[in-house]
Amino acid sequence: MSAPTLPPLTAEALAEALRQAVLARDFGATPDALEGGGPVRHCPSLDLAVVAFPEGGAPVAANVLFSRDLPQGWVARHEPGCGPVANVRYLADQTDALFNSVAWQPEAQWNAMAWTPLPTGARQTDPQAPRFVQPYPASLLKLMVLVAVARCVDRDEVRWDDGFGFAEMTRPVRTWAMDMMAQSSNEATSAMVALLHRCGMIRREGGVEVHNGWHDWMARHGLHTLRLADTTPEGGWQNRTGAGVGHLQMTAWDTVRLLWLLDPLAPPAPWPRQDNGPLLSAPQLKVVLDCLAAQGVHGILSSALLAGLPGWVPGIPAQLPAQWIDRQGDGQVAGDCYPGDLRAAQAEAPLRFAHKTGTTENYASDAGIVTGRPGLARRHYLVAVLTNLGTRYAPHPLAFSTWRLPALGAAIDAFLAPHLEPKVEPGAS
Repeated sequence: MSAPTLPPLTAEALAEALRQAVLARDFGATPDALEGGGPVRHCPSLDLAVVAFPEGGAPVAANVLFSRDLPQGWVARHEPGCGPVANVRYLADQTDALFNSVAWQPEAQWNAMAWTPLPTGARQTDPQAPRFVQPYPASLLKLMVLVAVARCVDRDEVRWDDGFGFAEMTRPVRTWAMDMMAQSSNEATSAMVALLHRCGMIRREGGVEVHNGWHDWMARHGLHTLRLADTTPEGGWQNRTGAGVGHLQMTAWDTVRLLWLLDPLAPPAPWPRQDNGPLLSAPQLKVVLDCLAAQGVHGILSSALLAGLPGWVPGIPAQLPAQWIDRQGDGQVAGDCYPGDLRAAQAEAPLRFAHKTGTTENYASDAGIVTGRPGLARRHYLVAVLTNLGTRYAPHPLAFSTWRLPALGAAIDAFLAPHLEPKVEPGAS
């Protein structure tokens, strides 16, 4: 008996699969430390986008959003050619006068808060579109910083092997970049932000930002919601420096479209852009991809680093790079030890996930390029998720968020796998 024929993978089918995958994880029941371990008071906010690349077929893309306003989910509608979102009113996250993130406190009254709209680049947003408070990307923002530095290298304003001094330490720019991405070093991020100012991509006068070449460059590529605002020449990018929450912004949709422009295996991006050439030259693109591929923090959509923790839930079945596994098989990342012999499982993991994660108390995010390992899998897709589900929802001190997020990653991969793996006819060699 032949196997049942899969229905075609369409944008509508993908969006509904993503919506159902989120609903099935029951994020509204997530325990919240600020509620004494009881369920979260409001439906969490999740911004989830996927672009799948079927072999021999056209790309298929979808974006769904959930929040206290949208507990059943909302399917984003994009302008032609995977252009900007036209049926969502994005609002910037915010802090109080003491630079504390306030929108995600259990008692936060959204209708009493003053919100700032995020630019999207859409020609016209439906005035009846629902609002969506965009969660801070946490360390996922380091992807923007890396790409911005790569742009400076392309413009001959700095070289990867140049020594750059920061906080009384001089290191090659390439080393700062790898530390920022692969183990999410905040010190390295501060160095790279300071470098952007030294190169002139971002300029301040009298304490006010007067030029932001990152915003200009992203706008020319149609990625208006990728914002690096109000950083400082000293490398300030966090809340306490006047940047951070409400100033550094990413939507899942523009994040996967940025990854699309970076993915050497992806077909050309179909949306209209003022700059139609490659985002980066081949040498700079390789550095960016090497940094993404070296990611040690597999703990959000993929969870290989956490496999030894009690109650572990598998995520996207991606391989943890060998450099993060010690001789006993434990994970060793950024000075933390993650117990459990990971070696056997990692040898069999069928996928590679070149990605960047981000977590704080209030936020968790993950975005990257998923590809199959030769001889084990052939699928290829992009995924990005931004949420307000940070470490306060984690079941263990070494975990980064609720186990529901890796479970969501596994569900997305399970849905896509049969659509993206090439079909072999019976008897074919």
